This record gives sequence, structure tokens and C-alpha cells, in this order.
Amino acid sequence: MERSMKNRSEGFKRDRWGREQGFSLIELIVVLVILGLLAGVVGPRLWNRVGESKAQVAKLQIAELGNALALYRFDVGRYPTNAQGLQALVEDPGNSNWSGPYLAKNNVPKDTWGRDYQYRFPGDFGDYDIWSFGSDGEEGGEGDDADVNSWE
Repeated sequence: MERSMKNRSEGFKRDRWGREQGFSLIELIVVLVILGLLAGVVGPRLWNRVGESKAQVAKLQIAELGNALALYRFDVGRYPTNAQGLQALVEDPGNSNWSGPYLAKNNVPKDTWGRDYQYRFPGDFGDYDIWSFGSDGEEGGEGDDADVNSWE
């Protein structure tokens, strides 16, 4: 029995008073509390940035869709109808001058929340309107729930 206890303790360093060195339970708890406080302070700030970045990506995608619509109009002579929608940018709706697809990946992107962009022609705020309902998927809202659109 003494031999197995001796072998087990051989791997530990001892200080000059013969005690085993290592972290005490109190030291480990203090480190965990500090990490928890840091996560509590930094975490919410990072989470807010995620929502802001999704809205920025949606704005960039709407701008890309606007550029594709401009090319479509240049070729066809008008914007797609409401019935044709944004799908006319990647599939020929039967126009003789269609030279698409007008989007790089040959598909209409979803908004950053995984839903289809809304399209209206003629637009209420411009030649056409493109918008996303934000994270809540409903019209209006504030913060992350705010709509992202082509006219603001």
C-alpha cells in the first residue's frame, strides 16, 4: 500500500516545505469568476454586433439586387413585373432581349435571416422597392427587428 501511494505522489513537485504544488480550489474558483464576469461584460456587446452585421449584409445584398435590376432594365427595357419578381434575374421570363442570368450565383439570395426578399414594381419609394422584414419577419420593428430596404 505504501508503495502505490509513493508512486502516485512522485509525479508532483514539492515546495521547500514538502507540500505538493498546484492550484488550490479557491484559486480555480477565482479564475472561473473572473472568466464569468468577462463573458458577462463582453458577450452582450458582441451579440449586438451580430445583429448589426446581419442588417449590413442585407443592405449589401439589396444593393447587389439593385445592380442586377439595372442590368436587366438595360437589356429588356423595363424592370421585372411583380409576377416575374426577382426570379427574372436568374431565369428568362420569356423576354426577347434577356441576357441573364444577372446574379453571380445564378440564384436569388435569401436575406440574412433565411427569408425571401420582397420586391415591388413600380415601387412606392423609387422605380422599384426591395426590402426585408428583418429578424422578426414582420413589417416595422426596431433594432434587429427593423426592416432593411432599398429606399433609405
